[in-house]
Amino acid sequence: MRAQWDAPQPLIKQAWKQVVTAKIRMQAAALAAIGQPPAPLDHIARGVQSGDSGNAEAQAARHYWPMMMGKAFRRNSDLHDINALLNYGYTVLRAATARAVAAAGLHPTIGLFHSNRANAFALADDLMEPFRPLVDLTARAIAARVGAEVTPEAKRRMADLIALDLPLTGETSPVSVALSRLATSLAQSFEVQRLSLALPKPPAPLTLAGLGS
Repeated sequence: MRAQWDAPQPLIKQAWKQVVTAKIRMQAAALAAIGQPPAPLDHIARGVQSGDSGNAEAQAARHYWPMMMGKAFRRNSDLHDINALLNYGYTVLRAATARAVAAAGLHPTIGLFHSNRANAFALADDLMEPFRPLVDLTARAIAARVGAEVTPEAKRRMADLIALDLPLTGETSPVSVALSRLATSLAQSFEVQRLSLALPKPPAPLTLAGLGS
C-alpha cells in the first residue's frame, strides 16, 4: 500500500492509458462479434494518450453504445430497462474486482483515474474497465431473447461471466483469475516502479457472440 501511495504520476498515467486501451480493444471485439464495424474503435485505441488526456474513452463510448445497443439507447443507471441488467452485471464484476484488489494487497480507495472520496472501490472501478464489454454483450443477448427484466436466470448468466476463459499471457484463464493477475501485476509495478500489467485480450469472436445465450 505504501508503494501504491508513493507511485509516481507518470507510472499511474501510463497504467490508466493501458487500461483504457484494453477496454477500447475489448469494445471493438465485442462489436465485431455482433457484426458491427470495429474500425472506429481500433483507430481510437491506437491513439490513447498517457492518462487518457485526449479522453479517448469517451470518444469510444460515443461510437460504441449506439452500435452495441441501438441508436435510441442511453446509458443511465436509474432507468429500468436494459440499464438494469447492465447495473447488475457491473455489480457482479465490481465485486470480483474488489476481491482481487484486496487479495493483491492494494488499497481499493486509491484509484488510477476514479478518485471520488465517497467511492470506497475506486481502484476496482478502474481495473474492471476492460471487462465491461463482456457484461454489455451478455445484457444485450438476454434482453433480445427474454427481455430486460433482472430475473434469477439473468443473474445466473451474469454470474457465469466470472468463469469465462480469456486469453492472458499465452494461456487462457477465467475472468476471476484474470482480475487477480491484473491486480497483482499492478501491485508489483508499484513496488518496482516499472509498469508491467497483465491485461486481458478479447476471447474468440464465437465466444463473445455466445455470451448470454
